Amino acid sequence: MLLADYFNALRRRWLTVVVIALTTIAAGATITLLATPQYTATTQTFFAVQGGESVSDLAQGSTFTEKQMASYARIAESPLVLDPIAETLGEGTDARDLAESITVTVAEDTTILVISATDPAPERARDIANAVADGLAASVGGLSPERPDGTESVRATTFDAAEVPESPSSPNLLLNLALGLVLGAVLGVGIALLREVLETKIRTEADITAVTTATRLATVPMDESASDHPVFMHDDSMSHRAEAIRRLRTNLQFVNLGDRSRSIVVTSSVAGEGKTTTAINLAVSLADAGSRVVLVDADLRLPSVADYLGFEGGVGLTTVLIGRVEVADAVQPWRDTRLDILASGSIPPNPSELLGSDAMSRLLAELAAAYDVIILDSPPLLPVTDAAILSRMADGTLVVAGADRLHKQQLRASLDALETVDAHVLGVVLNKAQRKERDRYSYEYRSSDTSGRSPAPSLGRHSVGRSTPTPPAGRSDRRLPASRL
Repeated sequence: MLLADYFNALRRRWLTVVVIALTTIAAGATITLLATPQYTATTQTFFAVQGGESVSDLAQGSTFTEKQMASYARIAESPLVLDPIAETLGEGTDARDLAESITVTVAEDTTILVISATDPAPERARDIANAVADGLAASVGGLSPERPDGTESVRATTFDAAEVPESPSSPNLLLNLALGLVLGAVLGVGIALLREVLETKIRTEADITAVTTATRLATVPMDESASDHPVFMHDDSMSHRAEAIRRLRTNLQFVNLGDRSRSIVVTSSVAGEGKTTTAINLAVSLADAGSRVVLVDADLRLPSVADYLGFEGGVGLTTVLIGRVEVADAVQPWRDTRLDILASGSIPPNPSELLGSDAMSRLLAELAAAYDVIILDSPPLLPVTDAAILSRMADGTLVVAGADRLHKQQLRASLDALETVDAHVLGVVLNKAQRKERDRYSYEYRSSDTSGRSPAPSLGRHSVGRSTPTPPAGRSDRRLPASRL
């Protein structure tokens, strides 16, 4: 991942970072509020060599004391000093408990010992600190060598006795909250990046780019009302989704479509990615642009084109392939447009064999002579081989990738399957994509042409058909059937 990828990952998963940071802060605050307050009292003791008849003697004595300061600090934490204090305090206190509650340090470059005692009771903390200082002073005199006159050579003097602390030394709420924030931010960023690395679903165009070099032809945004309006090129022609299909129609002109592709297989990797709605709306868009278009429901396992468009699908592709009717009698015009529909017909027991038959090849040639563009809605690539078979026979294949529905390895496997049969992949359409921030600034417009037509060149080179219908005077407003997407 590049540095920009990390920033993009954090931008997409900022909520994860925020939630983890707030959780850590809340945990730190809870622990702080539940913790028992501790009070710390501090006393300071000065150590000096007694007597000395000259400056040289005093200097030697001071040097001797400085070298002994570390030893005095150890003595302050030893049972020699703490046992008598423990007996005085009682309540089951022993020298080991006291040693854990006190801290003895030597002030840098001095002969001053700083003794701190910590306890939940502020008075007790003061008493312990003063008692340790007094006990150490008494013990040092006996441990130091005596002077010739029998007096102590080193004397300890407490010059700053401990007092009752007014506020607890711990827990420190502000410090703990700051640490919680830092820890939470680090943990949140780490988890967000880990999720990004381990994420295998296709969500953005960048995810498609990471899988394949195939052209990204369009990104169709998600719409919760899709099941109520599957033919949004007609029902909501000014929507973002409709504009995305128009962009797809335009981009198809730049992938060799004008020269070679007159039959397009629309497929996906798995079910539920929106291949059928993409095929239907692409066909409507091409017809709106002036092309003679036939939409063939070649999904002979789970056909749905007829349901979406409100047609009777009993007679269709399978009926033509087995020779019971002619194709001209099986196709049905959709509304008053240049789009014809060839439904699936009855579901056969051998879909793959039927789609790969010579009859299918002859049918495609017949349709190519009558229409500018043939759109074939086919089954998903991974569960069955039907789409791969059709892709080998057609001029181009359009792969629909459903955001949050498809994994990267599934898209890679689908494209590998198409490459195996030497299919011409026109590109990939990212469907059901989440709306991005930039969509808020998209260009809004209205047109007096409620049909949603836009002047665009035909994908085919010429229009050959049974007849050329006049431009539609309008479309009815009857509700299209709601079906699965």
